[in-house]
Amino acid sequence: MSINKTVKADATLIEDFKIELHAGNHTLYIDQPPAMGGTDAGPNPLEFNLFSLAGCCVTIGNIVAKQKHLNIRKLSAHAEGDLNSEVFMGKNRDDRAGFQTIRVVLDIDADMTEEEKEAFAQEVSARCPVAENIVHPCAIKLSVN
Repeated sequence: MSINKTVKADATLIEDFKIELHAGNHTLYIDQPPAMGGTDAGPNPLEFNLFSLAGCCVTIGNIVAKQKHLNIRKLSAHAEGDLNSEVFMGKNRDDRAGFQTIRVVLDIDADMTEEEKEAFAQEVSARCPVAENIVHPCAIKLSVN
């Protein structure tokens, strides 16, 4: 196994649940809805996770299409996941904190048969690093400074 790229991101708590994120030249915000004590200044971390997955699927789909010279008129992804929120709220310790099921639907407008679209989707899934990290999690080394 070799590493040829390192991706970095930083997150800082600003106030209440508003978190400022920096990655490359970009600044984004994570927050919680008012019902959870936030100001809804941005998506919550779970939504960002799904954003990342859907965005990666579309990105990899675009790469695959260009490599295979496929004429794709439209490519979009819808991602949704199910979880037990009682775990991250500290009310249940007997279940997983993360998504138990994630569904991604690719919408492909191209001159392809359903079988070709399915094969395309399988290749996207196999090559998507975000999906791969969800299916086969890597070690997370959390430390303090």
